[in-house]
Amino acid sequence: MKLTDLPEPILLQRSFLFGLTGIILGALSILNTNLQWLDAPMGPLNGVSFFLQFAGIGMSIIVLRRRKVAQEYKEKSQMMILIMSVALLFFIFSL
Repeated sequence: MKLTDLPEPILLQRSFLFGLTGIILGALSILNTNLQWLDAPMGPLNGVSFFLQFAGIGMSIIVLRRRKVAQEYKEKSQMMILIMSVALLFFIFSL
């Protein structure tokens, strides 16, 4: 089954999970950079964080671009795109 064939609630749920995981990993990277808990490079963790956030935004855009989408799914998708874009910009500028 292709990603574009999945129903809207499943795509929005996966988008939320990917975005939330990316935000958490980005926050852990910033905290470790400032507090020095682990003496490990944070570059790969930042990369995974950005990838997950972009994947979440992409899934929300897939829902938004469908033709016959219920209004509630359209609003949820727009809100997730906005929130994840702001979070992604925050993590990019915090590097």
